[in-house]
Amino acid sequence: MVHDHTHHHGHDQHNADQPPFWKNRRIMVATVVVIVLLLSACLVQISPGEAVVVTRFGNPVSVLTTPGLALKLPAPIDNTVAVDLRMRTTASGLHDVGTRDGLRVLVQAYIAWQVPADPEHVRQFLRAVRNQPAIAAEQLRSFTGSALEITASGFDLSDLVNTQPGRIKLDQFETALRERMNEQALKVYGISVRQVGLERLTLPAETLSATIDRMKAERDTVAAENAAEGQRAAAQIASDADRDSRVEVAQAKADAANTEAKSRIAAADIYKEAYATDPQLYTLLRSLDSLDTITGYNTTIILRSDAAPFRALVDGPDTPAADESATVGRKKP
Repeated sequence: MVHDHTHHHGHDQHNADQPPFWKNRRIMVATVVVIVLLLSACLVQISPGEAVVVTRFGNPVSVLTTPGLALKLPAPIDNTVAVDLRMRTTASGLHDVGTRDGLRVLVQAYIAWQVPADPEHVRQFLRAVRNQPAIAAEQLRSFTGSALEITASGFDLSDLVNTQPGRIKLDQFETALRERMNEQALKVYGISVRQVGLERLTLPAETLSATIDRMKAERDTVAAENAAEGQRAAAQIASDADRDSRVEVAQAKADAANTEAKSRIAAADIYKEAYATDPQLYTLLRSLDSLDTITGYNTTIILRSDAAPFRALVDGPDTPAADESATVGRKKP
């Protein structure tokens, strides 16, 4: 009986040394949790539109720009810094700048910028502004002021303000400004300037007065050119009309002379035919024509009535019978 009691007592003690099942399960869960925490500490998520800089004891060791998951050492060995790569816009404020022709103009521009998705410029942006977009925007505003002054010195005011759209060069101005700003911002801060545009352009009082005078002078010049062109066209039209009239008059005179010559030839033919038919009638008609030619209104001529051509008024036309009577009369004693 003692032996059996001792045996059962040893068996119960052996069962008491074995951990229960629920205790083993707790250890397994804890192990899984630890593994998951370690994995999560070693994983980094890169979202679209951002870059992640991995630092090891504070020093950047890698830059991750491809969206997805990447591995790193757990903290505090490795830490991450997210850098925003999305496009941002910044206004420059109003700047008083001088143009090439010595006039002043007030200009305000906007700047569209972002950090390029390459490791070198991401590191540069992180070092220069400590990943602070507000500091970067402030530096860009300072750059814009100096860039506006330099760029404006290469343009006349008429290239920026003009009543003739074809003479305005705002596109060239904005391109030159963007190139100048992009070169400086990329080199110093790792920022890429994508676009620059003029938001506002106004003129100070003295510049406005000079601009109005210039525009008036341009208008006057255009008006004078138009007037001169109109006068030239009018003179050309008058010259052409005078030339055409002279040509027409000359042609009319030539036609009249030709008609007169033909009429004279026809009259001569008629006179010839009349003379051949009745010489006395021809002589009478020619005498009358001569009288009509040499006399006019209120003309007084004193001549012998028996002289030609006035004898025709006294004697009348000569007839063969009259001639014969005269001849017979003269033969009588």
